[in-house]
Amino acid sequence: MILSCQLVFEGFRVVALEPTGEGFSHFNQLREIVLEQANRFGQTPEILSIYAENLNLHDHFQFAFSINVMEHVSDVESVIRNVYNSLHKGATYHFTCPNYLFPYEPHFNIPTLFNKKLTEIIFSKIIKQHNDLLDPLGTWHSLNWISVTQLLKMAKKNKNISLILNKRILSETLLRVTTDNQFAKRRSYWMRVLIRCIVTSRLQLFLAHMPPHLQPIIDCKIKIINKIG
Repeated sequence: MILSCQLVFEGFRVVALEPTGEGFSHFNQLREIVLEQANRFGQTPEILSIYAENLNLHDHFQFAFSINVMEHVSDVESVIRNVYNSLHKGATYHFTCPNYLFPYEPHFNIPTLFNKKLTEIIFSKIIKQHNDLLDPLGTWHSLNWISVTQLLKMAKKNKNISLILNKRILSETLLRVTTDNQFAKRRSYWMRVLIRCIVTSRLQLFLAHMPPHLQPIIDCKIKIINKIG
């Protein structure tokens, strides 16, 4: 709720849909602390206490966004359809999340091996004993293995949306690891070393031209170009 409350403070009218699902129930306490402070200053957004899979609003919003959420929803296509229905014509849904075509799982800092099931078998011990997550098994079960290919297939089926993928997101993220200590601490030591070598050699400039399919992060804008009904 921190970003939602900050946006209200800056003058935006905000509707926050932020349920706490499997693997993230410990966020409930943080949520209550943030809302208590926001209420004191009259900066509380409107809150929808539902999952995105149950969102049932039509032509309601001018803009929607999510940050590292889409990899945790139970049905990617259903959520995107619900968000599409909730937006006005010309509105945009902007989201970022991991791309599971890239062989790396960022929550557990492990490589991925073809699919979720095989990855879980090989790295079972690391997943179960991951110290940086309060509920590692819950977090693992919540992951849906979303990919760029999956999004492109959905966009192909719906001619009323325009899907735009940011190819510079990897380059921008690598650079941030070298300038933002808190952000860098979320990566393993060896991952930070590798990233610093890439940035020092300026290879991140070359990576900005990689196809979105091959990048570890999805930075996607879905724009509503037409509405039916």
